[in-house]
Amino acid sequence: MFVRQAFILTGMFIVRYINKLETKIRFINAAVISVSRSTDTHCLLPYTRAYSLSRAPITMTPSSDYKTEPDAFITIRPPETQLHPEPTPDTGAPPSFESSQFAVIYRRQRKTNSLKITRTPSRFIHLPHAFEFAGWGEVRRVVLSEEDVAVGQSSLESLKRRRVLGQFTASALAGNDVLGSVFYAFPAVVEQGGVFSPISLTIATFILFLWRPIMEELASALPINGAPYTYLLNASSKPLALMAATLLLLDFVSTSVVSAATASAQLGSEVDLPFPSWIIAAMILFLFVVVSLSGLRESARIALTVFSIHAITMCILIIIAANRWREMGNSQLRANWNEGLLKGGTSPRAIIRQIYNGFCLGMLGLTGFECVPSYVSRIKEGQYPNVLRNLHIPAMVLNGLLMLLVLALVPLDVILSEASVLSALGFRAAGPWLRILITVDAVIVLCGTVLTGIFSAGELLAQLAEDRVVPSLFLKTLPFTRAPYMSILTFAGLCALLFASAGGQLQVVSLMFSLVWLTVMSLFPLSLLLLKYNRHRLKREPRASLFVIVLALLIVCVGIAGNIAINPRTFGYFSAYFIGITFFFFLTQHKSSLLKCLYWTIDQYLSLQNWRWTNHWGASLVNAIARTRRQPVCILTKGDEINQLVRMVMYVRKNEETSNLKVVHFYDQEKGIPSELEANIKILDEAFPEISIDLVLVEGTFEPKAVAAVAHNLEIPTSLMFMTCPSSDFPHQIAEFGTRIISL
Repeated sequence: MFVRQAFILTGMFIVRYINKLETKIRFINAAVISVSRSTDTHCLLPYTRAYSLSRAPITMTPSSDYKTEPDAFITIRPPETQLHPEPTPDTGAPPSFESSQFAVIYRRQRKTNSLKITRTPSRFIHLPHAFEFAGWGEVRRVVLSEEDVAVGQSSLESLKRRRVLGQFTASALAGNDVLGSVFYAFPAVVEQGGVFSPISLTIATFILFLWRPIMEELASALPINGAPYTYLLNASSKPLALMAATLLLLDFVSTSVVSAATASAQLGSEVDLPFPSWIIAAMILFLFVVVSLSGLRESARIALTVFSIHAITMCILIIIAANRWREMGNSQLRANWNEGLLKGGTSPRAIIRQIYNGFCLGMLGLTGFECVPSYVSRIKEGQYPNVLRNLHIPAMVLNGLLMLLVLALVPLDVILSEASVLSALGFRAAGPWLRILITVDAVIVLCGTVLTGIFSAGELLAQLAEDRVVPSLFLKTLPFTRAPYMSILTFAGLCALLFASAGGQLQVVSLMFSLVWLTVMSLFPLSLLLLKYNRHRLKREPRASLFVIVLALLIVCVGIAGNIAINPRTFGYFSAYFIGITFFFFLTQHKSSLLKCLYWTIDQYLSLQNWRWTNHWGASLVNAIARTRRQPVCILTKGDEINQLVRMVMYVRKNEETSNLKVVHFYDQEKGIPSELEANIKILDEAFPEISIDLVLVEGTFEPKAVAAVAHNLEIPTSLMFMTCPSSDFPHQIAEFGTRIISL
């Protein structure tokens, strides 16, 4: 009995000793944790953390909820840095309070009135850190007013009302360029292709069978104006799109200059002029610049009238010339054939070279085809393929057949010496009256082409101004005529510069025009290739295979190489203008970077800051930089995936000059807002100190009129609102939004 009681007392003593030892260990652990994770006093939170010797999983509850003994739990301050708890197995249950909210709580303790100062020193000596800091972003909810909704609805209705062009009126706008190109293409083609010119022109026109499915697929995916600039802007990066804009502008300038020079040559062949023909070309350009400044707008009905007159005139010429050929027989054709072989050579290599050179310059007979996508949003739905067909078939018939009639009726030496080949054909076929008719028709069509080039360039420069590539001055108009005077005057200056640098020679400008046109046409297969790779989810009607795209690119490369080989000097002209205009676009696109470089230069010289004539330059440059970067842009996001948000912010950082970014999310119900969206936006706001990132939550459905309403509310044009690529089952067309696609 005594032994039993002794064992019981000994056991009770051991248990009490173990309990006291465990309590001391808990206090020691808590003290160590408090010292190692110390924070400011304002960070104290009413939370307790449970620690036990058994290493149980970490749990968090408010201290007021605990009903256990004081020595079981210890209240500590939350750590200043983010915790990394041990990973827990995925049980499918919702995240715990700690894993979903603890990091957010830490970030909310940040002092939002402080700067995001990094340890990296600034490159500017006399500027504070505040210069590099754009300010903290904010989270706000936007309720669309009745005015915003009305503006959004009217914007969508206006877009739908613009689809007024049928297949014939739409064909006429570009048809005058396509069918009128025979007047300046034939002399250049005959000079290189000789008697094989009909073969060269036929091959050149047949390659458009490759481009038609490419252009149809692009238009079905992105039915927006300004192509191919807008295609590359949505399918790739902005620098590549700016190169496309340069080529388009050069194409419009070359079209107007060549058309004006050809019209003056046509007049010079009929009338003895007391001055050189280049003066007439300059007068034509000046006349239509004045007409454009007077407020004249492009009219589809006028274009259809001119197109009809030109088509009828060409039909009359073909019928009369064919009848004359029947009467004369093949004697003239046989004589031209023998003379051509004598001049060009009879070896297979010489014949292939003549056909190849004629093919390279025969592309001039298709100019204007690239203009159709630039007004695709105005064409009625389903009519775009018909428009391309209406332009392609007449071009095939007209080019090859007319050139064959020229060789059958006109001596080869006359063809090579005449400025107006078709006028000479008319004279040989029916006499002076048909020659005069052809000349009048040529002047009318070519002058219309000059006007079309001015209008197209004005629309392109206006779009570049809306995208903040060129200054907003290009959007300003004259008070009474509403004409964009800056765009028109800039275009006139480029035309004068191009014509003067070529010495007023039509042949040099024509060769450069052919090279420019080929590079522009290469942008369409390139755009579709990038679209298939970068935006493959975009809804479209697949028409072109990868083989067709690659083949089109190869043919363009062959044509460009041939044009350079014919006259390498034209490549020098092309390179000079391409580099110059692209450099100008890149300077205007990176205005703040240019201003920062200027300020840095001034900052290096103390004398410039002390001299009274220059001491205000620094402040002026800083204000200009702030004004440039203050203009906001917008990102439309559906989810809260931080990797996707980072890509979109990086795109804005690389391609847009702004320090004000607004991330907009549409939601139907409060619970529909992604749980991590606000936290991730705050992380990005801190990660990019040079950009202030705001989260804008808009209650409503994501649809075109709602996006237009938000654009009106935030005072941001839809062209500066970016979104991810919609899927193939997206119910709306991307053209209805007017936004830019910047990611997959």
